Amino acid sequence: MKTNLLMDFTVDKENCTVNVKREFNASIANVWSAWTEAEILDQWWAPAPYKSKTKSMDFKVGGHRLYAMVDQEGKEGWALVDYISISPKSNFKTLGAFCDSEGNINPDFPRSNWSVSFSQQGDITIVDVVIKHKQLSDIEKYIAMGFKEGFTSILENLDKIFEAKK
Repeated sequence: MKTNLLMDFTVDKENCTVNVKREFNASIANVWSAWTEAEILDQWWAPAPYKSKTKSMDFKVGGHRLYAMVDQEGKEGWALVDYISISPKSNFKTLGAFCDSEGNINPDFPRSNWSVSFSQQGDITIVDVVIKHKQLSDIEKYIAMGFKEGFTSILENLDKIFEAKK
């Protein structure tokens, strides 16, 4: 079992992208399910002490996930993910946004294009996330909000789920 799993977080200012490459000690089928099923996403898709709560999810092209990250006092921060393309167990692409509990997009925050790719090397699954923004200031806004730390934390939550299954 590999214990030093790759976590590579890079910002490409010239192309307005963030790239996160992460290894998981799990099969591609299990990792795919964790990223594409609401019941599993809600177990890991929020940095502690927040919890994830999916209001609705339809994982298909043209579908969406409307969810909240809920703090310890019950305050909700809502987000919308629109599914643009899906290649099962290989890649999916989304358009993400902050919104209200009804899915009305907050115009004060930029939308982000995500491409999430999956590949297997032995017992390890590699997830390669590319997040594209229209302009550098959009990336800088997300980074200033603690995106790197928060995203790193949620990926560690997913490690715990896979470890508990062993």
